[in-house]
Amino acid sequence: MAHKKWIVRDADREKASAISEKFDIDPFVAFLLVSRGIDDDVAVSGFLSKSFETVSPFNFVDMEEASFVIGDAVDAGEKICIYGDYDCDGVTSTALLLSFLQSEGADVFYYIPDRINEGYGMNTAAIDKIKEQGAQLIITVDNGISSVEEAEYIYSLGMRLVITDHHQLGETLPRAEAIVNPHREENDLEFCDYCGVGVVFKLVQAMYEGDVREIIEEYIDLVAIGTLADVVPLVHENRSFVREGIKKINNYPRPALEAFVNANGIKEYTSGEIVYQLCPKINAMGRMSSADKAVEFLISDDSEDCDYKYEQLCLENSRRQETEKQILDDVIKTLEENPLLSSERVIVVSGKGYHHGVTGIVASHIMDRYSKPAFVISVDEDGIARGSARSVDGFNIYEAISACSDDLIRFGGHPLAAGITLNEENIGAFRKHINDFALSEYPVMPVPELEIDLRISPNYLTLELAENLSVLEPYGEANKQAVFGVYKMKLLSVTPLKEGKHVRLELEKKGRKIRVVKFGSPYDEFPYKPGDILSLAVTISKNLFNDRTYLSVRAVDIRLADTDDDKYFREKNEYELYKKTKKPVPSIYPDREACAVIYKYLKKNNGYAYSLDDLYFRLQSFVTYGALMIALRAFVQAGLIEYNKTITVPEIKGKVNLEDTKVMKMLRERLKLG
Repeated sequence: MAHKKWIVRDADREKASAISEKFDIDPFVAFLLVSRGIDDDVAVSGFLSKSFETVSPFNFVDMEEASFVIGDAVDAGEKICIYGDYDCDGVTSTALLLSFLQSEGADVFYYIPDRINEGYGMNTAAIDKIKEQGAQLIITVDNGISSVEEAEYIYSLGMRLVITDHHQLGETLPRAEAIVNPHREENDLEFCDYCGVGVVFKLVQAMYEGDVREIIEEYIDLVAIGTLADVVPLVHENRSFVREGIKKINNYPRPALEAFVNANGIKEYTSGEIVYQLCPKINAMGRMSSADKAVEFLISDDSEDCDYKYEQLCLENSRRQETEKQILDDVIKTLEENPLLSSERVIVVSGKGYHHGVTGIVASHIMDRYSKPAFVISVDEDGIARGSARSVDGFNIYEAISACSDDLIRFGGHPLAAGITLNEENIGAFRKHINDFALSEYPVMPVPELEIDLRISPNYLTLELAENLSVLEPYGEANKQAVFGVYKMKLLSVTPLKEGKHVRLELEKKGRKIRVVKFGSPYDEFPYKPGDILSLAVTISKNLFNDRTYLSVRAVDIRLADTDDDKYFREKNEYELYKKTKKPVPSIYPDREACAVIYKYLKKNNGYAYSLDDLYFRLQSFVTYGALMIALRAFVQAGLIEYNKTITVPEIKGKVNLEDTKVMKMLRERLKLG
């Protein structure tokens, strides 16, 4: 994983102390609340409340009209089609509205477009199929707000349309009987960050004539799953959705979720288990196969059928993981064989026949690995290239793509994620133009950050604190699990776990020993050794094993204790600017002393088996980032080292003059050093 800049939150400690005393909560918990902006009595009381917070659905403009139109269609026996989406939010939205309308006696079916062949949203071919099935009313869920032409086509065929969506509005709203969207200015809402299934739940709430508690008990699990999957802020009503939904999953799950619970064997689920163990499996159906299968799984009321369908979800998710790994491995190989691609400010990499359903996930992995915006493009047999992009905070990828629109057939997206379609022969031009844009508009590229909620002594990492932190759950966007910084810990041992896929660390400071697990760090790639002084960003939780509760400490990030983030990012930016512009700054020149320090370290350690960035942090006090990289290139050219993913140091006889190497001559010439 790429290096992140640690940002330690701050908060008014006096205010936190007062809240701790008034609400009788742990002082650390009170500090976390204040640091997250929950800092007055009303906000704290609302956040800690276990009651279900709900606003009137009729605060949404057009909600009354939507409920009337749909209700009249149900009463008249009209055929209704729910037009959904293939992701987890769209699947849960479809399942919820389908189940509710069926319970109301509606003649209803659903349609979810194929991700690969149709793409997101409405299309005329799908509308024709829906018309052929006799639909008179179409209700969109989690899409439709941008379907202006498709809406006109629906009306030209004699059908009507109701839109429920949560995506941002365009300049023109589609023709429809009603448009329910939390981002409409006419709404009377204090909070508008609902996901698609949240909007559908508000529609059902408006239509239901009984006690609202009954539909909460019936459908809130579906709302929770979609809300977590779509990564909307877990505040206001969304927090209630997820808290109540998890309670239902744990205490009285529907048959589909009972199959999930039984298969995984966890006694009490949290938002984290739902996000990492269930949502990807639902998403996998839409990515790899048909999202219809995920809908049918969720609405099934037969236990044996649910067990079978859950197995199918797991198999499809495994296939997704295998496909994702194959593409990721291929992309990484391409980048390693073509280092100029990874040295660009924006990574654009392509390959033949990549599965479109996973290119976005792979782009996210590449972004995390290199700390840069990344495009992963699949080239089809017809020469049409389709790609997905993911970006770091602070770099607006949609704006960047818009500046290169002449290279593209079509594009769309948001500041952090986007999709593009272009001809294969234009990939090179697009790569150049988007990097030219990045160089022009972002002289200093945004850097990835990790927020540390609180710097803490290891003495306070206790089971009691983990139990007290539970009042903050459910965790999710805008309310993430607390990350604690523990500094200057001596590493005592490193133990491989799960065939070396993960590591367990034992660390000590002033007599206090802790064990920390770092998942996703292979033992043979772990760059730290006993005796190192480390700082760690960790989360803590309760772990139930053999009917006993233990403290679980997980590392989010690990670094040498004397790491200087600002120095690293400044120097790396200077070096990458040099590679792009060929205009060096003096700091990247490795003088005799710097070269001696680097070579002596490599010689003493018989080379180096980890990343060049990790090597830099070992030597950060002595050299700049650029000087290290130039020196290593000079060492290779002079035969002092060999480099192929790892550094080895061969035996050298005689003296070597580094100033005679090509890289040093070129740099001296550009710096006019004579």
